[in-house]
Amino acid sequence: MAGSWNMKQIQFSQAKPMKSWVFLHVDHQNARPIFNGPDALDSSLQGFRKTLKDMGMAVDGHKGGKRVVLTGRNDAADIENAILDLQQQFNPIFILGIFYAKDTGIYNCVKQVCDVRCGIRNVNVLAEKLRGSNDQYNANVGLKINLKLGGANQSLRTADLGIISEGKTMLVGIDVTHPSPGSASTAPSVAGIVASVDSTLAQWPAEIRVQGARQEMVADLETLLVSRLQHWAKCNKKTLPENIIVYRDGVSEGQYNKVVEEELPLLQAACKKTYPATLTAKGLPRLSIVIVGKRHNTRFYPTTDQDSNRENPIPGTVIDRGISEARDWDFYLQAHSALQGTARPAHYFTVWDEIFYPRHPAKSGGPGAADVLQDLTHKMCYMFGRATKAVSVCPPAYYADLVCTRARCFLSDLFDPLPVDASGRSISGVTDGTADLSRMVDVAIHPNIAETMFYI
Repeated sequence: MAGSWNMKQIQFSQAKPMKSWVFLHVDHQNARPIFNGPDALDSSLQGFRKTLKDMGMAVDGHKGGKRVVLTGRNDAADIENAILDLQQQFNPIFILGIFYAKDTGIYNCVKQVCDVRCGIRNVNVLAEKLRGSNDQYNANVGLKINLKLGGANQSLRTADLGIISEGKTMLVGIDVTHPSPGSASTAPSVAGIVASVDSTLAQWPAEIRVQGARQEMVADLETLLVSRLQHWAKCNKKTLPENIIVYRDGVSEGQYNKVVEEELPLLQAACKKTYPATLTAKGLPRLSIVIVGKRHNTRFYPTTDQDSNRENPIPGTVIDRGISEARDWDFYLQAHSALQGTARPAHYFTVWDEIFYPRHPAKSGGPGAADVLQDLTHKMCYMFGRATKAVSVCPPAYYADLVCTRARCFLSDLFDPLPVDASGRSISGVTDGTADLSRMVDVAIHPNIAETMFYI
């Protein structure tokens, strides 16, 4: 009913071993001590390892670690030097960051160094939470670690995956993030793409590109999709997918047509470039594009007690008539159970389809194309690897959003709001300048981890 489950006494569907790892304990000279010496920290790390082992991971003891005490003067350099020292000394594949407090600056710095400069997988925890050795907290951290190492946290029965279970369909998520009010005048927009690699829907490697400020359509989409198709072929014995389903996040209603006019030709060009003529002659691959909307004011309420889940409709509620578009193909899906307040459903709008209607024509007798897409989208919401519950937006769109969020970490000097004067204007001047596209180097993921879920 609540669309969730607990990791207690449950193991990952595919657990990866955690070998060769170290910790980085980031402390501050004015912070109160959280661990009473190295032994207390070791004890907490042992509790952490035990939780991961209970979830099915083979976890070795940490090779070593480092404590860096920040003074507020050269924090970024101190953190970078500490990570470089750990890499030189132990050559780890994973670093567990232990922070004295929640600090966006420290987090951004660690991610920049690990993801872009060193190519080391990294997950960060709060020292206070680690000290308590809370199994639930440790298990949530374990979800991220297993994904970063290439594992699969949960899986669906083959029968529930429909077209995906055939192993010939690649799912793609695309999103674009824009400079906020107060960002630097040279802040670019950033596009992120993720794509599945097989029918388990567990791993979704990503790519990032910077582009002109406030430009919603993805300029480099052809190159991005080519890279994802090449990676699919690498993971699937050099075969390419027959179907590509794109979930496009972050497009306003007024720009739906622009996706078909500007992005669809780029997707088709990428396919033409990648697929041999024998396949393109057969009309492969088939493309479908579904736009995912989150920013809307539509809400739904149950009319009977049995359809109610804490005053919201039960997870899995679909609304595709009455308030949906009469001449278009769209639906609202509330896949999740809201933790508090009124649940916001996701709005899915299909702007292009070469997959579902041809496979499920209107008079075929079985479930219609709309039912098949709705069912697939709903079931995918249980496949978001970082949660033990159904999420509000399907994973391709959710992961693409996380990729863009990570890109903002790498470019935090441009994206984080700048100081403002008394009139509310940014002190650095206007926010409408020329985007600095040379910053692509700052979002180029290190080759060691480029095809992992570094962003999770």
